[in-house]
Parts: sequence; structure tokens; C-alpha cells
Amino acid sequence: MAKLPPNPLVSEVLRAAHGAKTVEKKVEVLTKYKRDDIKACLIWNFDKAIRSAVPEGTVPYKPNEAPAGVEGGHTRLISEWRSLYNFVKGGNNRISQMKRENMLVQMLEALHADEAEIVCLVKDGELQSKYRISRNVVEKAYPEIVWKDK
Repeated sequence: MAKLPPNPLVSEVLRAAHGAKTVEKKVEVLTKYKRDDIKACLIWNFDKAIRSAVPEGTVPYKPNEAPAGVEGGHTRLISEWRSLYNFVKGGNNRISQMKRENMLVQMLEALHADEAEIVCLVKDGELQSKYRISRNVVEKAYPEIVWKDK
């Protein structure tokens, strides 16, 4: 298993799982880093009952160029994941679509560039276009997830 820094970025965990050669090793990586931010992204990506409330496709934002580990350079999904509900249908119906899209751009510009890319991929259900991680792997790693599309 790849050696990751303490408290790794979601992208680092997904990259390590992507690099694992077998389903069992992928499950092992995801299980070792069992965190709510990672699970939230994987659920949003793989649960077909959860639909994005933001438009599909490229989001017009300026990626945050601050390197990982630089204090105050960027935010991380581990501290921002609780706001992801604003970007799914039924999550927060009290905000306008314009406000929702502005909030998404602001969050993406504040996040580390790799984590912003993950949010862009999961909002369109396209995480597996970059990372070789399947729903089967996620279900084995996180059996406690209650899928809405089952």
C-alpha cells in the first residue's frame, strides 16, 4: 500500500486506491482512510438516486495554485464536505440556482486544485474516468453506506 502523509487529501487517497492492482488492495486503501469527506464524494458519484443541482460540464473557476501543505493556501474537502449538500437536488431548496452556482465556484477556487477537480468529477458522476475505483469497491470498503438507488 502506498505510504500517504498524515491526514491526506481526498485526491491522495483516491490516487492510492487507483494505483492498487487488485480489488482487495483498493478496498484496503479506502478502508484505512475511512473518512466522511471521502464517503460523501463516493456516494455523490456512484448513487444514481443523488442528482447534481448544478449544471453538468466544465465549471468556470480559477484553480487554486497553492501547493499541498501550505498553511492558509487553500481549504480542503475534509473541512468543506458538509457544504456539498448545497449542490445536490433536494439538499438545499432555499437558495437560488445562481447563488448555488456561485457557491460552487467559490468553494472550488478555495479548495486545493486536486480536490476541486474531484468535486467537478463527482458532480457529473465521472470519478471513474480518472480513478479506477468502482461502486463494487466502494460497497466493500464502506458496507455501512445506505444507497438510495437500491
